Amino acid sequence: MAYIKSRKHTVVRAVPHLSSAAAATLIAIAAPAALAQSSSALPEVRVQDSTAADYKADNSSNPKFTAPLVNTPQTIQVIKEQIIREQGATTLTEALRNTPGVGTFFLGENGNTNTGDAVFMRGFDSSSAIFVDGIRDLGSVSRDVFNIEQLEVVKGPSGTDVGRTSPTGYINLVTKKPKLEDSFLGSMSFGSADFKRGSVDWNKSLSSANGIGAAFRLNAVTEDGGVAGRDFVKNKRTAIAPSLALGLNSPTRIFLDYLHVEQNNIPDGGVPTIGLPGYSTPDATAITRGLARRTYLNSAARVASSNFYGTSSDFDNVKADMFTARIEHDLTPDITLRNTTRYGKTSQDYMLTSFTGGGLTASASGVGQLPAANAGFINTVIPTIPASWTITRNLPTNKDQENTIFTNQTSVSAKFNTGSIGHSFNGGLEFVRETQRANNYYAAGYPSVGTTLAAAGSWPAANLYNPNPYVSGYNRIANGTGSDGSTDTIGLYAFDTLKFNEQWQLTAGLRYDHYLTTYNATALTLARTGNGPQTSTITPTNLKLSDNLLSGKIGLVYKPTENSSIYAAYGTAAQPPGGANFQLAAGGTGNSTGRTDFLPQKAKTYEVGTKWDVMNKRVALTAALYRTDVSNEVVQDTVSQQYFQTGKKRVQGVELGLSGALTDNWGVSSGFTTMNTRVLSGSSVLADGSTALAYTPKKAFTLWTTYQFPFGLTIGGGARYNGKLQRGTDSAVGTPAYVDSYWVVDAMASYRINKNIDIQLNLYNLFDKDYVAAVNKSGYRYTPGTPRSAKITANFAF
Repeated sequence: MAYIKSRKHTVVRAVPHLSSAAAATLIAIAAPAALAQSSSALPEVRVQDSTAADYKADNSSNPKFTAPLVNTPQTIQVIKEQIIREQGATTLTEALRNTPGVGTFFLGENGNTNTGDAVFMRGFDSSSAIFVDGIRDLGSVSRDVFNIEQLEVVKGPSGTDVGRTSPTGYINLVTKKPKLEDSFLGSMSFGSADFKRGSVDWNKSLSSANGIGAAFRLNAVTEDGGVAGRDFVKNKRTAIAPSLALGLNSPTRIFLDYLHVEQNNIPDGGVPTIGLPGYSTPDATAITRGLARRTYLNSAARVASSNFYGTSSDFDNVKADMFTARIEHDLTPDITLRNTTRYGKTSQDYMLTSFTGGGLTASASGVGQLPAANAGFINTVIPTIPASWTITRNLPTNKDQENTIFTNQTSVSAKFNTGSIGHSFNGGLEFVRETQRANNYYAAGYPSVGTTLAAAGSWPAANLYNPNPYVSGYNRIANGTGSDGSTDTIGLYAFDTLKFNEQWQLTAGLRYDHYLTTYNATALTLARTGNGPQTSTITPTNLKLSDNLLSGKIGLVYKPTENSSIYAAYGTAAQPPGGANFQLAAGGTGNSTGRTDFLPQKAKTYEVGTKWDVMNKRVALTAALYRTDVSNEVVQDTVSQQYFQTGKKRVQGVELGLSGALTDNWGVSSGFTTMNTRVLSGSSVLADGSTALAYTPKKAFTLWTTYQFPFGLTIGGGARYNGKLQRGTDSAVGTPAYVDSYWVVDAMASYRINKNIDIQLNLYNLFDKDYVAAVNKSGYRYTPGTPRSAKITANFAF
């Protein structure tokens, strides 16, 4: 079902204007190519004329997976750089469209708007389960993929791999590393909504005559542009990632990596759901007299999906730095020691103007009345003139947060035999310290509301159908409170693949974690009684929680042929209180999952499947049946109104995958999944009261394919399908309980002008499908899907 019938479309500009800053950046990042050419001729770079697609991966980059992917008893999808490049994807969220059922379907709750890679996977929030080269990456930011070699989406049991984590898997971003070859790759892109982007990937070999040596690699990117179909929203980022490798092709190798990212974005708080299917008046159903329920809102027109309801003062500024040092030493050809040290810091400072489109309230006796001044409200000023209607900008959302991580990991990989049994082993020890600090700000202030600071001011209401962002009124004032949380973890793990014979293998892993979470915070409460003076109370919180986690997985593999496997597997995962956000809550009362008297959330996953490498091992086929049961969920007892950890949830289904080159010129990557979700114990989590889980499509499909002609032309296209999404439950009245399923089709064509230059055109949402990409918990706001848009890219290789 199409949601939005009319929408402002952004015109594709053939040659958009580059700002002087962007032009200077592009010149700067292109300089290495000029220097390299002036000093010595670089060898010709591979241009991939001999094969259509490099979509299939044979191994994970993670040494904890001790068998090739075809023999690994778990669903793992690898999204390689070629697909990302062909699709013109620039962020992790865009790249994850290649794996079915994984996406940013949830916009936020309680007026807050999720920012960055707020990923849901198999029914659960996985935004805290994102890793870079096997190390957790903190911060609710949007990650660029300019420095990514491949993405590894690991579904199912993951506690043994990474320690505390979400119940249904994690995402690992594998970064580019220096190689012993000379190459220079660059690109410049222009597209809809004034999109401009330039990137460079320069690799310089410093090898000696015997083939042993060093290499340097520099990846950099600059981007500045709007978002197609959205007014005023903007993404602006620059990033640089130099890396140095020493001792390549020798027994001892050292890798030194640095990443610096800066973003200056205008965030998107979404669009009101008024007029969407399932929408009705938000006025309280208990109204029986006084101001009457405005039933004419049941048939109100939709707002333009391009409308921006924030202000010109909104911002989202991110600064991230990460340094990684890795040393590898081969004791023997079959034994390798590794040590990795990383320090990373991500700072995010943003203000996003949000809203809730609430309605009239009802008194205890059923009298309809206007809500409080600080409440969300759709004001139908003149009921017969919708152009006069307004919506309050009542929720300026502020975040001033800094995340840091320091870790040291030591591991050993070994291949050996015990009698007739072959072993592929990996074991290690990890020390991790993660911190999160945040400062708080006053909410919007109203003289008539004693729980707010009047001096903070408030934004004026926005015209519902024609909002104006150029307004003033709210003052961003720090209130002197904040939070400081940290988690220290010591982890010990071991993995082994035992090969009994050519047909039978057993893969197993076990992990022990000891963690200590410390949480110190202060909260401010304002109050006023009658016409008396306003009082302020600061409440401190100082909590600690320490415990142990034990997780494991095991999988039995039968190999009918050398290039196939049939397996059955079982694994566990756990997320302790405060494990996702470093926040704890006092025990005894309340529904916070961070309560210190609560046990970790636990997950058990069962999976049976099969994997086949066919067509001379150029194509991978996978199929799996899975079930994940999650326990220790927090539910409220309907009689005592107290909260207990008696809740249980389940997600189960089928996942199918295909990737590789069907012919020398034709490549395909595709996946399909079903996710049947259910609350086994506890109250419904959905607005419609049913037993499924929120923000989880029951079926999802993704496809990408390209065909390369012999005269330099490559054409490609893709389609993705997401089933109906149901939102969570809260006290909202009249908002849609779900959003409909949708198909989106993309297309691509590229032409190689010569061995150094090719031009690529990407068309997104080819049939201009109107759809809802994400919805918030209350159903007041949604993120529109990107309309038809285009991007043209010039790729250079020297």
